[in-house]
Amino acid sequence: MKKIALFIFFGTFLTTAWINGQSRELKVLFVGNSYTYGYNLPHIVSIISEETSVQLITRKSVMGGATLKQHWKGQRNLETRKIIAAGDFDVVVLQDFSMSAMTTPDTTLRYIRLFSEYIRLQGAEPCLFNTWAREKVPQFQTEIDAMYEQASLENSAVNVPVGKAWELAMDLRPTVDLFTSDGSHPNELGTMLTASLFVKMLSGELPEVLPSLYRIDDAHGETVRLMNHNPEEAEFCRRIANQIAEQHGF
Repeated sequence: MKKIALFIFFGTFLTTAWINGQSRELKVLFVGNSYTYGYNLPHIVSIISEETSVQLITRKSVMGGATLKQHWKGQRNLETRKIIAAGDFDVVVLQDFSMSAMTTPDTTLRYIRLFSEYIRLQGAEPCLFNTWAREKVPQFQTEIDAMYEQASLENSAVNVPVGKAWELAMDLRPTVDLFTSDGSHPNELGTMLTASLFVKMLSGELPEVLPSLYRIDDAHGETVRLMNHNPEEAEFCRRIANQIAEQHGF
């Protein structure tokens, strides 16, 4: 039952897009902290989706080190609930502080439930950002996954298993580097892998060839480079994202 609500929503949406042979838009809000905004994850998701039949229009409500509890209570000048209410979003992605799944799982579950109820009241669907274990403690991935899977079941919310994608990438290529030097945050490649999985699970597809250069134009028309990868790295991310999504029924 855990994917029923979002499957119905996306199934209707995507089927209409494919039948009409037209690109459709899906408005997505990312709620989280530096795991979400590092290397401009929401922007990368949107850029990748430009080559699919569903354009993901992304926004973010983020603060370094923020918890879902702080987002809910409006602490640290966060206005996440106001943004959700005013944004006319289709999907809201929830990402808690990276250690919360292990240190305060009951609190994480509580605020995922509160947000999920609130998000649906605003006409959107909740989606969970199942994060990765830190580089020095990969054994924690099982515990992190279990908490997000429980939250997914309890709230009928799709769980995007980013941690499993990272785990598979490191199993297939032990020398792959997805972390920044702190062993916690994603580097460019880690962000690209994460973004690829989100696009696959939110749009139902990935481009045949992922972009290797990511850039946007700012408000003044100046080009801003976000990241650049070689084609082999891009294809590696695409292959991992497809495999993980297919294992989870997408």
